[in-house]
Amino acid sequence: MACSFRSISVKVLASVAVLIVADVHAVLEEVDAIAAIVDDDVVLVSELLSRYELFVAQAKQTGATEIPPRETVLNQLMERLIVESLQIQEAERRGIIIDDETLTEAVTTFAGQNGMDLDGFQQSLAEEGVSYRSFREDIRREMLLSRVQRDMVNRQIYITEQDVADLRGSPFFKEWVSDQYRVGHILLRIEDPLSNVAVRAANDMAVDILGKLRIGEEFGKLAIAHSAGSTALEGGDLGWRRAAELPSLFSETVIELEIGETPDPITNSLGIHIIQLLDKRGASMQKELRTQVRHILVQPSEIKSEQLARSEIDRVRERIIAGEDFAELAREVSDDAGTALAGGDLGWRDSGDFVGEFRGVMDAIPENEISEVFRSQFGWHILEVLGRREEDMSQESLDDMALQILHTRRYDEKLEEWLKQIRDEAYVQIRLNED
Repeated sequence: MACSFRSISVKVLASVAVLIVADVHAVLEEVDAIAAIVDDDVVLVSELLSRYELFVAQAKQTGATEIPPRETVLNQLMERLIVESLQIQEAERRGIIIDDETLTEAVTTFAGQNGMDLDGFQQSLAEEGVSYRSFREDIRREMLLSRVQRDMVNRQIYITEQDVADLRGSPFFKEWVSDQYRVGHILLRIEDPLSNVAVRAANDMAVDILGKLRIGEEFGKLAIAHSAGSTALEGGDLGWRRAAELPSLFSETVIELEIGETPDPITNSLGIHIIQLLDKRGASMQKELRTQVRHILVQPSEIKSEQLARSEIDRVRERIIAGEDFAELAREVSDDAGTALAGGDLGWRDSGDFVGEFRGVMDAIPENEISEVFRSQFGWHILEVLGRREEDMSQESLDDMALQILHTRRYDEKLEEWLKQIRDEAYVQIRLNED
């Protein structure tokens, strides 16, 4: 549950749109009642109601055609609030705090991402009827959860040089660092793995869900209704990740899937996992084509008309074709002060570094040929491509990427284990049913 301003943005924008739900179950009307006792803390009915309103608003914003039954959503929300409470209590025991200065910096950054300064953002919230103080506390809570998760989980992650070497040597590494996948995940917990009845019930549920998915039923709806995973209320959506950033349990399976495909369930100590490839997008980490190019620029000015500038560059090109040295002529006549002394050399560059007219000529011309004269917004040019090459990432960069991939994958796995551990060890008393 790492904190991100993007996720907070969705939450806040949805909360702005929320109106008080008119038809709420009678037990939720007493908004200050205790919904659950969680170790030394409590979850209030008002918190549960607020989260429910937010979920409904977000579902409507995303265009969901059907919202699961309220009882199903409330059960998921209750579980999330319980686990959040346990994490916040852990943060308090460890003296982890988000001070006001850090919080203000975070809120200011968030406002900037939305195109406003802090004063303008406060005014915008006020106009929408949202308390700035409440907004700050929501941000503080998200940051606190993120920090305690990092502190508790990172200490459990160990990565050796051999781990990095093994990943680098894996046949999947190239694929992992290139493609990104959006995967849906449903986790069916087996409450008592030693009970044949419990195992059979979970397997039957998995078969039923798998059948519905394979005839086209919406993954998100089934995840909300049945998943015990930490992303259940997001429809099981794990977001865009490279395959190596997914839990290792199914990372290799994912890269073999077609969009919309659902493989057979996978079982481990956490339960039964059902996944579906929701989407896939192409390589963001490809080799880059670099071009070594040099040019001569002649610019029109107040004392040099457009026609004179064009005539001058034409004569320069004729002299090069006749055998004069490109670099010497660049030093003599080029109006590009940044490259003239280097003989017009622009170095090894990506084509995206240049304006469209320059890029088009550079990409089209063969190596070691002088281009025709052409015009860009800067003036009249001729250029010569001296070489082209594909540049790989450096070995050091690839090692750093492998290290980050291993950390991200193990972090997600350890986070799920830690959240399960603190939930299993906690004293929790649900009081809604009693009332």
